[in-house]
Amino acid sequence: MSKNRMTIAVTGGTGFIGSAVIRRLLMENISVKALARPESFSSCFIAEGLTWIQGELDDANTASRLIENTAAVIYCAGSVRGVSEEDFRQANITGVETILQAIEKSGNIKRFLLLSSLAARIPELSFYAASKRKGETTVQNLAGSNTNWSIIRPPAVYGPGDRELLPLFKWMRRGIALVPGGGGGRFSLIFVDDLTEAIFSWLKSETASGSCFELHDGKEQGYSWDDVQKIAVKLWRHPIFRLNIPKNLLDSMASFNLILARCTGRLPMLTPGKVKEICHSEWICDNTQFTLETKWQPRVLLEDGLKLTLA
Repeated sequence: MSKNRMTIAVTGGTGFIGSAVIRRLLMENISVKALARPESFSSCFIAEGLTWIQGELDDANTASRLIENTAAVIYCAGSVRGVSEEDFRQANITGVETILQAIEKSGNIKRFLLLSSLAARIPELSFYAASKRKGETTVQNLAGSNTNWSIIRPPAVYGPGDRELLPLFKWMRRGIALVPGGGGGRFSLIFVDDLTEAIFSWLKSETASGSCFELHDGKEQGYSWDDVQKIAVKLWRHPIFRLNIPKNLLDSMASFNLILARCTGRLPMLTPGKVKEICHSEWICDNTQFTLETKWQPRVLLEDGLKLTLA
């Protein structure tokens, strides 16, 4: 690493958001040390100023090597698939604890950012939501007084490389809007480039330590599924048929996934807990405090975001 470049440590660097964060930092001539688990190492990309550290999130030696000679840590790692509490523990809780303990031992790291989830608002919904809240609590309990720390809770994040919302958007482009659970709620969204810009803005700013921020794409009060369908019709200029997927059907599919997981060992995305998250009626964010502290402003509303995602 160049002695003239700031160096930032990033976990979750092979994931959708983590890799986007790394690229954003490299654009600013910031060096990055990124953690990759052994099974994900083949997904690592090569770039000037980027060094990969191979190891597990909950390994103290790996954590020490990752944060050595860095100015800040951006924790993007996270598990989103699982059927039990234990499936989410390593990435969402234990890894946070291990990194913070390494930071405290080092005594040299001044900034720490945890990328959490809006689901952490309501931990009783699912094992995932509970693990994200516990990760936040871990930061609150373990971050030392010498470390300025923040938490960002993004809503659903989409963009090139996303695999969660992309299938729904592709079906819309084909003319079918698959609306889970009847689609009666409202939700915020954020394009991945806006999220990475927000993280860079946090890095440049001296936000108050202990802050927990929620972000959205600039659409106050979020979107309904009707809003999304109208935007898609305007964008692709053809009728889109709305197909509501009832909650009881989602529940049945989720229950089948649990049986399949026990037989195959593969961790599903759609579980009973995930159905509760999807069908929750209100996932709306407010940017006000984050914008006040960092001057960040989102730039990509859904219509432009869909163009970029499906280009």
